[in-house]
Amino acid sequence: MADTSEQPKKKRRLRAPSETVRERAVRVQETAGKPVKKGKVRRFFSFLKWPFKGLAWLAHKPPLKQIGHALRWFFSLRFMRFLGKVLGISFIANSWKELRLVTWPTMKQSRQLTVAVIIFSVIFGALIAVVDYGLDKLFKQVILKG
Repeated sequence: MADTSEQPKKKRRLRAPSETVRERAVRVQETAGKPVKKGKVRRFFSFLKWPFKGLAWLAHKPPLKQIGHALRWFFSLRFMRFLGKVLGISFIANSWKELRLVTWPTMKQSRQLTVAVIIFSVIFGALIAVVDYGLDKLFKQVILKG
């Protein structure tokens, strides 16, 4: 008789979701001992949330959930996606998302980097001026006397 013993099926393993840039930045700040701060823009506009905080319980009600599905379907239509691209709405939204992920330098770091750029510019400008002056003298002696 044939061997009817079945081999156990391999269990499918799901990969853990990878860490986002924002999560990595927050983790780095926490390990550095610095408190994670809300952005100034987010803090400034946080007062706009208060009218909607009381309506949060409505989000789980079936009618609003169905309306949300309908809106998601409507804006996923090909024409609406095209219209969004033409108007640049998706570009603005994606740009805003990227700006929220940026880890901005502190005031001290900005000052140090600005001073470094100014010093480098002065030194490089002086070097170019010296080389220009030397080549000018060399060519005047070679061409005018030659």
